[in-house]
Amino acid sequence: MIRIIVKEMMKACASPTRRASTEIAKKLVAMYPKSLQDVIEGDVVGQGYHSLVKQIQARIENVKRSTSPVLQKRKLGGSDDTDEITPEKRPSVQDTYGCIKWDMKFLPVTETLETQQEKKERMKILSEQTSFSHEEVKTLMNCTYYSQRKAINSGADMQTIIEEWPFLFQPIGMIVHFEELTGVPLKETFLTSLEKKGKRLLDFLKNTCADKSKRVLEAVIKLRMQRGQLKGCSKDVKDMMLLLLSYFDEKEETLFHYVDETCLAKEVHVESLPVTPCIIVCGSSCFASRLFMLSIDQKVVNDQITDFISAICLMLGSYYCLNIHYPLELGSTLEFLQRFKGGDTAKTRESLSRH
Repeated sequence: MIRIIVKEMMKACASPTRRASTEIAKKLVAMYPKSLQDVIEGDVVGQGYHSLVKQIQARIENVKRSTSPVLQKRKLGGSDDTDEITPEKRPSVQDTYGCIKWDMKFLPVTETLETQQEKKERMKILSEQTSFSHEEVKTLMNCTYYSQRKAINSGADMQTIIEEWPFLFQPIGMIVHFEELTGVPLKETFLTSLEKKGKRLLDFLKNTCADKSKRVLEAVIKLRMQRGQLKGCSKDVKDMMLLLLSYFDEKEETLFHYVDETCLAKEVHVESLPVTPCIIVCGSSCFASRLFMLSIDQKVVNDQITDFISAICLMLGSYYCLNIHYPLELGSTLEFLQRFKGGDTAKTRESLSRH
């Protein structure tokens, strides 16, 4: 059915938009709700047509991919080489991601360009120290938010941002920037959502989904063997993340890259990493690992992440703070986490589509 629909759509337009797909999905679901509507445990999920839109869009992408002479890939060489959104397109992503202070027009009234530079240099010094005042760093990150956004929105390359704003890639700095950008406390909101909805979601994935999908069932069995008798919130989050990838049929290696337990940042084969934010797992599995790293643009930007939840929050925050598109290979999982983190049960469940 999807193939026929897309074939007819592409006769009228070679590159149908998501809006067009949504309108068609709405009409089809209205005509055939029993067959096409998104339902979980008897409840209509969201607007009821999310999964159909996703399937139509996926088919369109597949057709376009097969007819395109050259895949537009991210370059690996230049210093201005990023998979981030061009300045002229970024405002539309601001709307999509729900940012409230994406582009700062003016300096804070208490700041000048000189004071911004002084504070930036102070943070560079602090980042080299083994011990520093967390409150001072939070204050400095908050005060220099204007300069951080200007650097990011101007298209500065990743290496420059790493060197100029080292705390942006650590939890203490990412949390401040993210909250300024979105009005939402990143880790606090994620943990609250876990407390409210985590158990129900995990039960749904392990039981309802596993009963209906051989792929999810195999993932449940594999994770049970990896996890063993380990318990705790962090272990549940690992289960949840890996089962979501399986549920949405998205590739684990695009989000997690496994290295030896003793691997150092300089020993990571960065050329094998995806260009989008990726969690490097130091160990044979997420359950066995006691150390994680974060890579962005095939560069290790943080090699001392000691807990899994912080790694997830840094990864999610990077997409927002650095204006990075969700990759097609992880689109459903990341979109789901975006809604899950937002704390809205209805929107979260809208992302779980029937398969």
